[in-house]
Amino acid sequence: MSLTKEIQKRRTFAIIAHPDAGKTTLTEKLLLFGGAIQTAGAVKSNKIDTATKSDWMEIEKQRGISVATSVMGFEYQGVKINLLDTPGHQDFAEDTYRTLTAVDSVIMVIDCVKGVEIQTEKLMEVCRMRNTPVICFINKLDREGRDPYELLDEVEEKLNIQVRPLSWPIGMGKGFKGVYNLYDKKLNVFTPSQRKLSDARETIQNLEDTKLDELIGGNNAWQLREDVELIEGVYPDFDPKEYLEGKVAPVFFGSAVNNFGVNEMLDTFIRIAPSPIGRHTEDREVNPEEPKFSGFVFKIHANMDPNHRNRIAFLRIVSGKFERNKPYNHVRGPKPLRFSNVTQFMAQDREIVDEAFPGDIVGLFDTGNLKIGDTLTEGENMTFKGIPSFSPEIFKEVINKDAMKTKQLEKGLKQLMEEGVAQYFTYEMGNRKVVGTVGQLQFEVIQFRLKNEYNASVEFASMNLYKACWISSKDKKQLDEFIRSKSRHIAYDKDGKVVFMAESRAWLQMVQDNYPEIEFHFTSEF
Repeated sequence: MSLTKEIQKRRTFAIIAHPDAGKTTLTEKLLLFGGAIQTAGAVKSNKIDTATKSDWMEIEKQRGISVATSVMGFEYQGVKINLLDTPGHQDFAEDTYRTLTAVDSVIMVIDCVKGVEIQTEKLMEVCRMRNTPVICFINKLDREGRDPYELLDEVEEKLNIQVRPLSWPIGMGKGFKGVYNLYDKKLNVFTPSQRKLSDARETIQNLEDTKLDELIGGNNAWQLREDVELIEGVYPDFDPKEYLEGKVAPVFFGSAVNNFGVNEMLDTFIRIAPSPIGRHTEDREVNPEEPKFSGFVFKIHANMDPNHRNRIAFLRIVSGKFERNKPYNHVRGPKPLRFSNVTQFMAQDREIVDEAFPGDIVGLFDTGNLKIGDTLTEGENMTFKGIPSFSPEIFKEVINKDAMKTKQLEKGLKQLMEEGVAQYFTYEMGNRKVVGTVGQLQFEVIQFRLKNEYNASVEFASMNLYKACWISSKDKKQLDEFIRSKSRHIAYDKDGKVVFMAESRAWLQMVQDNYPEIEFHFTSEF
């Protein structure tokens, strides 16, 4: 098959949401429809002993939340789907931000009871940075939620994007009967099933068909006809081009846990979602149809298999064809790299692949050569632009509880920080080690993983810090003098960049006023 055809048959997207909106459950159901799994797990359920496929890390199973991005690939109706399930919890937002650089579109899950929440708004801001096409899935219609029209208005207002419903719910809560597919002008009436797909479905292709009244009841049938007439009158026809430009968000309604509405969205998604698109480097834009391979690392994960200490770099292929055992230019590194162990994923399950194409996410077995943001090419020296590290909000000093395990601790911290779990700073004076995070939960994850994966025990001592500021100056002499005079407050990040650790907003402002020739940056890329 030609490179162009391989590109056209691929869809690479992320599922994002505020915590507990049903994102991981929706992921499970997409895998069910794709035939990748036969039975769905249940998040935070004691009744079903199958853990969800995408939440495979031990701490995720215990807490019932996603703390790391899972990558899953499957085929559906001749389309190769690369699905990335991201952490919903805001404490792990940086992992989600990085993941959004590796996808071409997004499905955003919204709880019909709670509506648009804070984390949903933040994620939408990141999508808007790259005009990423967004589909909204309004979930949990099996519960008594808010009016669908009210939800549409809220999405438009809070997310600052036009909406166009492409499916419509029939009833809600206990009276929820199914969804009408506005895109295909077709109604499927389902029998709810949490764990397996039901074959019991009736298809109605004409809303005036009296069979509709028999299936869902006269009142529901009348209401559906009224709603569809109103929607078609109020909203303009759906324009796929405006969706691809990030101007319009198609909206689908359903209940992921009961398999309502998921199929309608997936069938429409594979038709309207973009095939793999190009990416910008610091010098030019790379087109996916360029014959020479290029790609970038957006995630590192160590110890995916607890029985075998390994380190996997997740690579998004941007152009050309990637081939196993072929040497590639590591733009940042001193020599070309060759990969014999190249995998594609179904969560932690992996299979060896010989080749992969633009849009695909592959795992590269790595011994420490690669880090987040690295570019691999078939010769050209170029670097893909990424999302930088932001200044953390919480800072804590690392206290080693077992001096005999110092080496294990240092190795564990180094690997976890290279994964992007948190940010790591080492003070110039006293060699104090500080971890910076977006939220408190990250410290628990780091502590848990250090103990379980590296046999290292730590405590975290709170620090009174306001911001970590990366610093630079056009005058090297002035920069050196600043570093010398403020040595008690100077640290280095994991890449060796100089960072000024500000203790308060007022003090930072005073230092900035006193040293106008020094530039203070709140992100690591400047």
